[in-house]
Amino acid sequence: MAPEHSPEPNARPDPPAVPAAVPPAAPFDAATPPAAADPAGLDSAAVARQVMRPEFIADPYPLYGRLRRWSPVHHLAELNVEVCTRYADVVTILSDPRFQKQDPDDGRPIAPSGMQRSMLMLDPPDHSRLRALVNRAFTPKVVAALRPRIADIASGLLEAVTARTGPAAGRADLVADFAFPLPATVIAELLGVPVADHDRFHAWSSRIVNITDATRPPEVRADAAAAQRELRAYFAELIAARHAAGPAAPHDDFLAGLIAAEEAGDRLTLDEVLAMCALLLVAGHETTANLIASGTLTLLRHPDQLATLRRDPSLAANAVEELLRFESPVQRTGRRTNAPVELSGHRLPRGTTVVALLGAANRDPAIFPHPDRLDLRRANANHHLAFGRGIHFCLGSPLARLEAEVALPMLLERLPRLALDTDRPEWRPNSTIRSLRALPVRF
Repeated sequence: MAPEHSPEPNARPDPPAVPAAVPPAAPFDAATPPAAADPAGLDSAAVARQVMRPEFIADPYPLYGRLRRWSPVHHLAELNVEVCTRYADVVTILSDPRFQKQDPDDGRPIAPSGMQRSMLMLDPPDHSRLRALVNRAFTPKVVAALRPRIADIASGLLEAVTARTGPAAGRADLVADFAFPLPATVIAELLGVPVADHDRFHAWSSRIVNITDATRPPEVRADAAAAQRELRAYFAELIAARHAAGPAAPHDDFLAGLIAAEEAGDRLTLDEVLAMCALLLVAGHETTANLIASGTLTLLRHPDQLATLRRDPSLAANAVEELLRFESPVQRTGRRTNAPVELSGHRLPRGTTVVALLGAANRDPAIFPHPDRLDLRRANANHHLAFGRGIHFCLGSPLARLEAEVALPMLLERLPRLALDTDRPEWRPNSTIRSLRALPVRF
């Protein structure tokens, strides 16, 4: 799942809501006569079938492109939602207060079961109160101070990979050996939870992310909810142990701050502490691990761009922005309207559930010329929406960016002969979180 989002300044200035030179999205049929309709058809049932197929999971962008061109506000009857693919519309959904995370009538979050008390799924004032308690831990200044520690962790992981002997020598799974343990270790240290438990975190996270995808089978989503309960129970035990130890065993970490807020009684309930811990742990490594893994795969598939980054590591910051645009770790997010809204010529009544396809918006040619081309020097790469926009802009974006900026150049420097060791990398079957199950490489 994605990290929580916020409107505050990032390590890089947040781009304008819509670049000034780009007009708002026009009605989708204004320039295209009915006779020019997509011959393959984009009826709701056909789209629903496509998003369940392995071909879509491996490469969702052709379907995104067809939707963006022919049906930018697409009614998906199977889920009773409106799927939006144009950049301008997605920016509106993310930043306009007429779109919210909670139902405008009963106040219930539109989140999957088990995620309702997460600040990711709440609107103000609860969102603002919870957000204020964690902002300090993820400011660009605080995050920048972590660079030496991140570099140490990344270096140690690569030393372990290159030191292998025997049949394992010269080969690695970059997900298990590098992309996952780097951010998992960083967030575990920040939170103050045992790094030795990171394999358990990975197992829980791999299951929990399935709760974000309504297209997954009921039994898979039930298992995701069970994993979420297990993770909350883990934190409940950890917090209870801290309470029992009392001031005799002081801690200086983020979990200690959350416990202090809970003990104060007027800022956080225990249930909110547990939801916050679970969100930060899973989001704090899941998104970044996917960015590093899919970013590496993307570079290996574009050897000219990989060579460019090797020759000029100073491009790392912009390269990360372009990789976020090209393969967004979070592909979509949902909102519900609290008033009538018009998007691309479609009038949406109050109470409409909309799905904003971040991955589609990031390939919109109205904003990004030649959007299917990877260009590490792209001037407006940081206009991507991978971290959202508006009050839910990604809380962890400075940390995710920094980890990727450290990890990718170091990986290319330490493994100069890095190459894919598979013809078909396997993606996890989730259309919300874009993540590789494994990334076999040789070096």
